[in-house]
Amino acid sequence: MAKTVVSLKITLRGSKPPIWRRLLVPGSMTLDDLHVAIQATMGWDSGHMHAFMIGKEQYGDPEAGDDLSDEADMSLDQIVKSGVPRFTYTYDFGDDWEHLIAIEKPQPVVAGQSYPACVAGKRACPPEDCGGIGAYEDLLTVMADPNHPDRAERLAWYGGEFDPEEFSVEDADTALAGCFERKPGG
Repeated sequence: MAKTVVSLKITLRGSKPPIWRRLLVPGSMTLDDLHVAIQATMGWDSGHMHAFMIGKEQYGDPEAGDDLSDEADMSLDQIVKSGVPRFTYTYDFGDDWEHLIAIEKPQPVVAGQSYPACVAGKRACPPEDCGGIGAYEDLLTVMADPNHPDRAERLAWYGGEFDPEEFSVEDADTALAGCFERKPGG
């Protein structure tokens, strides 16, 4: 059972209206597990490199580059104790999806609750490999206009309609539960 619980609000930088998730995670969670949790709840498929930036230190998979500190060696408890109120997570260095992670007030451990858990969020994550925040906004414009000359091509690329407002806390928590071998909602 978790000794401490950290509440994180993860917001995709540049998204308007904001795309975000709120996670309750054990303080002992390391950044490599946080990467898995973000991927599951945002809807990414973890097919690209990533890095966390905490202060002036960059963390990631040490096999991805010599300039990265090992993300498996840094826990959220360590970050909280250092007094850092927020840090960033960048996924897919081509599309450059930058997420701002705000550390919110500590949460009490709830008996019977399993962690990590997704407890809130808004809006669908942009489709993987759509080109970054600017290209995503263009994609939304094209898909929303039934008369746009590129609409059929974009629909074919995506595989059908895309609803940017669609998000389910329950679905995100179920995906998270599957990654961490726990029951959804519990």
